[in-house]
Amino acid sequence: MGRCALGERVQRIMIIGSPGSGKSTLARRLGAKLDLPVYHMDREVHWLPDWQERAAEEKHAIIADIVDRENWVFEGGHSSSYEMRAARADMLIWLDVPVGIRLFRVIRRAMRERGKTRPDLSDNCPERLDMLSEFIRFILRTRRSTRRKQRALFDSVQFEKHYLRSQRSVN
Repeated sequence: MGRCALGERVQRIMIIGSPGSGKSTLARRLGAKLDLPVYHMDREVHWLPDWQERAAEEKHAIIADIVDRENWVFEGGHSSSYEMRAARADMLIWLDVPVGIRLFRVIRRAMRERGKTRPDLSDNCPERLDMLSEFIRFILRTRRSTRRKQRALFDSVQFEKHYLRSQRSVN
């Protein structure tokens, strides 16, 4: 198990951030370093194979099941579950990366991973260039509202938290 700043065992880490901020990569790195299981919102909760979105009531039940587990690194959006996840987390990490960097990463990822399914997505959910313009519009349309929700969560928690805005601070 990892240790938080006060030397206590870190058992549950919640990672939030907007698309392209590096949540999945950081979650995998932390999970490997701290020997914690990693859960990706997009893989375990949001998407079914073939880019089919899971029903809202199923999402809630899956999130509750993961949150109840003893150990986890749980990354992803789904702001309606922020409170549930934060209630059990030992540590919160907010990746607040500038939108230009996030857009660059999302485009680069789509080009590099085209036709492949990333490990943080459900089976048979390959990167598709025909979905990219809609995803970019989503990022731009929700950037302010999403950031407000993330800021509110970050400001409200009373346990160890880290605010990271650059790759350097993540490293």
